[in-house]
Amino acid sequence: MPKTTHNTWLKNLSPAFPGLLVGVLVALVSIALNWAVPLVSSLLFAMIIGLLLANVGRKGQGLPASWQPGAKLCMKTILRAGVVLLGLRLSLPAVISLGWGVVGVILLTVTCVFVFTLFLGRWLKIGPTTTLLTATGTAICGAAAVAGMSAVFTDDDSEDVDDAAATAIASVTLFGSLAILLIPALAKLLGLAPLQSGVLVGASIHEVGQVVAAGGLMGPEVLDVAVVTKLGRVAMLAPLVAIVGVIHARKMSQLPAKGHAKRPPIVPLFVVGFLAMVLLRSVAGAYLPGWFLWGANQVSVFLLTMGMFAMGAGVNLRVVATTGLRALGLGAFAGVVATLVALGGIYALV
Repeated sequence: MPKTTHNTWLKNLSPAFPGLLVGVLVALVSIALNWAVPLVSSLLFAMIIGLLLANVGRKGQGLPASWQPGAKLCMKTILRAGVVLLGLRLSLPAVISLGWGVVGVILLTVTCVFVFTLFLGRWLKIGPTTTLLTATGTAICGAAAVAGMSAVFTDDDSEDVDDAAATAIASVTLFGSLAILLIPALAKLLGLAPLQSGVLVGASIHEVGQVVAAGGLMGPEVLDVAVVTKLGRVAMLAPLVAIVGVIHARKMSQLPAKGHAKRPPIVPLFVVGFLAMVLLRSVAGAYLPGWFLWGANQVSVFLLTMGMFAMGAGVNLRVVATTGLRALGLGAFAGVVATLVALGGIYALV
């Protein structure tokens, strides 16, 4: 009986092998490119490669049919597993150790950026999914947050999630990269203390890698504060995704069922897993060996990179081109809001 079950499992998984193999190869290439160009994340490289594979010379037909089952697995299960392991980066005591003023800046910045971006996106008549993913990526942690939030949506959504994610990631990558130079210059111009500078860098710049790059330009004291502040923003990913998941599940439950399609769970299971990993790191972090945490982080990056390849492969460049300029404007606005709110919070609370 176990043998039969094993054979059935392999039979069901075998159609996904070609696409999974491509996903692994793209992830390896993307991580190597990130080592060569550290300012560009492996997730962005993977999305670009997937986008090119699906669009260049394919006349909008997407990936070859034999790759698509594996790509779908990358975009669903593998992507969500990477988000779960991302929780092991976070230690809540480390964030709280900076002081409740810094925690207040984090909460204020995330809330204001998210809410204001949603309002402006509606005013600009940008698609709700693009707006939501741009708001999440800017408020939380760039491409990884876009990936986590996009996992909430299903095939029943009217707006193409892959196109929306590509647009949002392009936006947060562009303006996060510009912030690497602009935010340190602003901190120096305003004469901020090292603690204040670190909080500004961590609270206003999008990607973790971008925060490391900007903090490194300002010295180790600023860098340490910036990274912990940034991880405090990452901790907001789970409650934000959970809230959106609840709203989305209720919305979908009111629509007519399509055949035997399953409704999404009220709170996505990968969010529960993410919170479990945060709890593990926060409670038992001192007892977890360094090699384990390092390895979990590498696996998380690898899985997220595979997921972003599949997400890029689902993008239709023609669709993205029609909304790209407005969406970039939305991303620019969100970045400015993050900087101004973080500065106001620093002067008031830190």
